[in-house]
Amino acid sequence: MTPYLTEHDKSSDAAAATPWRLALADAFHGFMAFTHNGMALLGVGLAALALTLAARSDLRTQAEQQLLGWLLERHDVTLSAQDAEAPQDAADRTLASSPVALPRQQAAVTQWLSRRYRVAQEPLASLVAEAFSMGEKARLDPTLILAVMAIESRFNPYAQSPVGAQGLMQVLTRAHSDKYADFGGQAAAFDPLSNLRVGVKVLQDCIKQAGSVEGGLRLYVGAVSSDGSDYINKVMSEHMRIQSVALGKPMPTSFPIFSAMPVAAPAAPGTETSTRTGLLEPAAEAAPGAAPAPAEPHSGDLTSS
Repeated sequence: MTPYLTEHDKSSDAAAATPWRLALADAFHGFMAFTHNGMALLGVGLAALALTLAARSDLRTQAEQQLLGWLLERHDVTLSAQDAEAPQDAADRTLASSPVALPRQQAAVTQWLSRRYRVAQEPLASLVAEAFSMGEKARLDPTLILAVMAIESRFNPYAQSPVGAQGLMQVLTRAHSDKYADFGGQAAAFDPLSNLRVGVKVLQDCIKQAGSVEGGLRLYVGAVSSDGSDYINKVMSEHMRIQSVALGKPMPTSFPIFSAMPVAAPAAPGTETSTRTGLLEPAAEAAPGAAPAPAEPHSGDLTSS
């Protein structure tokens, strides 16, 4: 049974609760006043800072640099954390692509070169696609670029001649170190795409200087003791084969004879002409002006100086 509360008891309870209500009310009003004053002070501080930065360009520049540095640092930390959490896929680290994704001509060339030189189609597909892209930019037949690559290195990106010509296009690295500057330095000679791009640039310059493809090939190989016909005929024969594959034509069974120029007069004693690629062809056995029969490029070994 609930005891009956008299009016006196009720008054006593209300009087006991009043101090707590007053304390809570005072605390709330104090908090609101502090918050209001704090926000006001913060606003005043920000306004003063903005006026100071507007008046002092040096302080504004310093503050911007510090803020930018902090943001970049946070960005790097975020990227590092993402890389640690999601390892890079192996396919993204490999210079390879699917031949199926290539246009019809490039796919046919890739398959033919893969069989002829016993090179995997996936990395070869990337080289063929790059050769077609670079050929369009440099206004060179991409099948000529691929033919130079085939004769020079047989698509071995780590090939090196006795005189220091390196990579797919057998560019003489020390003579063209400036061209590798945009690719990270001379070590890029063994990066397939970098070597290909530098080699195309060298080939383009040689053809422009000579005024013809045949003359450009002679300059490219750096023939000094012969007219370079042996090398020229190897490249041009392979060029015609690859071109036939790309165009879907029957494989040629005979090839024209190319000659860049008559054999130059012997150099004066004590003089030496620098080569462009280092892969010098052996001196021609025929007399000056007589072009040798085209040699098959599928000989097994790299041509050497």
